[in-house]
Amino acid sequence: MRYCGFNMLYMFSFNGQPPGEVNERELDFIANQGFNFIRIPTDYRFWTKDFDYLHPDERVFEKIDGYLEACRKRGLHLSLNLHRAPGYCINRNNLEKHNLWKDEEAFAAFRFIWEGFARRYKGVPPDAMSFDLLNEPPFVGEYGFTRERHAKIMRAVITAIKDIDSARPVILDGVGSGNEAMPELADTGAIHSGRGYQPFQISHNGASWCENIQWEQPVYPGKTEGTYWDRDELKKFYAPWVAVEQKGVKIHIGEFGCYNKTPHDVALRWLSDLLSVYKELGWGYAMWNFKGPFGIMDHGRPGASYTQIDGFQVDNDLLNIMKMNMR
Repeated sequence: MRYCGFNMLYMFSFNGQPPGEVNERELDFIANQGFNFIRIPTDYRFWTKDFDYLHPDERVFEKIDGYLEACRKRGLHLSLNLHRAPGYCINRNNLEKHNLWKDEEAFAAFRFIWEGFARRYKGVPPDAMSFDLLNEPPFVGEYGFTRERHAKIMRAVITAIKDIDSARPVILDGVGSGNEAMPELADTGAIHSGRGYQPFQISHNGASWCENIQWEQPVYPGKTEGTYWDRDELKKFYAPWVAVEQKGVKIHIGEFGCYNKTPHDVALRWLSDLLSVYKELGWGYAMWNFKGPFGIMDHGRPGASYTQIDGFQVDNDLLNIMKMNMR
């Protein structure tokens, strides 16, 4: 089965706000359109105060219980992800007290969190829930990251989870911000999760949080970042992932999407080719996100039109591209 769907940002970031509530109408829409996958990126600071990693506020986990129940009612697989883990986040990593690849405190906390989730959700069928261990590990050399240290940490945590719940599916995001395949972890039994953000000048054109980038006028197909990008080039980009898949690894694309500053016609041509590649390869995918500047509704991309479906203003052109390429 291919798992296709969306990232839902109920517990994505922590700025003093409480965890988000499930919007049941949105989940109904997703399920009614034939999607079957929800990835929920979380931030450990929702349940942790002052870096006291080993004494979580477990009342917060009841929110995750509710997310899971809502997904299961609709036949949606929930993939629980640590977007911000003790010692690392791709966004504002400077907020962390420790370093996941250098400090034992962070590693112990990371393992502790996943052991706790393994115990809490033991018995939930594997087709209903998976654990996506760490969002988008960095490039070699950032924050003291090495592939050897990373592999050691991931193997230890996978073993800890499987010792508690041998049936739980585990997902590993690619290194290099999710883009680089990991042949060194092909023997772990984990699903490997890639990204659909290439070329970055199209997927993130004009994004305010991407500092020090000189944005080009996005074109597709066409020359971007010194390379002529078309469907063949997209397939070439994923060749290392295909090579890992040939070792017996299942591949899933945990995030893809196009920020709303890219002209709509360019975005649709690029996304159509990207998702057709995933269909050809047999890989599932999850859009970042559902509603907002990367989503299928209310994204505000120049040149887009919207259709009312089940009470939502939906970019029907984009929705149809997704649906055409999910079976």
